[in-house]
Amino acid sequence: MVQRIKTFISGNAPLLTTIVIFIIVYIIGGQLYPSMQKPQVFFNLFINNASLLIISIGLTTVILTKGIDLSVAGVIAMISAASAALLKAGWSAGVVIPLMLLIGIAFGFIMGCIIHYLKVEPFIVTLMGLFFARGMAYIITLSSLTITNDTYRYLALTKLHIPFFKSAYLYIPSLIGPILLLVTFYLLKYTRFGRTVYAIGNNEQSACLMGLPVARTKIIVYSYGGLCSAIGGIVFSISLLSGYGGYAPGMELDAIASVVIGGTLLSGGVGNVIGTLFGVLINGTIVSILQFNGTLSSWWTRIGVGLLTLIFIGIQSLFYMRKKHS
Repeated sequence: MVQRIKTFISGNAPLLTTIVIFIIVYIIGGQLYPSMQKPQVFFNLFINNASLLIISIGLTTVILTKGIDLSVAGVIAMISAASAALLKAGWSAGVVIPLMLLIGIAFGFIMGCIIHYLKVEPFIVTLMGLFFARGMAYIITLSSLTITNDTYRYLALTKLHIPFFKSAYLYIPSLIGPILLLVTFYLLKYTRFGRTVYAIGNNEQSACLMGLPVARTKIIVYSYGGLCSAIGGIVFSISLLSGYGGYAPGMELDAIASVVIGGTLLSGGVGNVIGTLFGVLINGTIVSILQFNGTLSSWWTRIGVGLLTLIFIGIQSLFYMRKKHS
């Protein structure tokens, strides 16, 4: 039994470290500002970071294949602007939402094809994807477009009260991230697709020699990342009931930091979406502490997340070297 516990801790050390740090940061925040001890403050982490969690889940699958996707925030802006423009033109939400999802999938599919078949570095392809998506968003509209659609308003304003927590609630869009997290966790851990993702991340050439569908899997991964970005854009536009090309500036960096803090190696093949969830929660908790303080600049969030990202990269390197020499 003791040996099993040691094996579990050794195999999940980065994830457990992330969870422990989240608990410590949240407890410190609660001690500094007693109002943070209210259950609603915890649930606000899911409300305020709904889009970040969604795109971070998609980005995790990409990074596991030793890739990267810098286009995620640009896609959020493009989807929010496009959906707002179409809704303003009189299109129904039942048409706009599926269309936006298809656009996100197609966007990721095209980038995946370019990366695999043309052998262009993911950094370059997705950076161009970021510029294209952000540019398209500004072509659609140079100003913020208000959404008055009844379906969007219902989704944005309907509160779902949490059982056993008095007065605590979530909004409908904030449930999408946790649901997507469970789906992605299952796909990565219990399906052939997931095993192929990890195999590609560990050694793509070996995965090819083993007869695994490398090309198909990589394209699916980027398509899935595009889908998550589109969902994130829809959630973002629902939450703010508007669309604009300037939304989510730098969120792609927050997503990458959340994935890394969650224990996923940038070199691929190691990590899981559960850690990504806690990476997002750590990011959100730092923001909450600064908001309760009220006197510190929001740039302290960047400093805190940057330091944590650097620390976790160091921790991951140590665990990796230790495992390699054991």
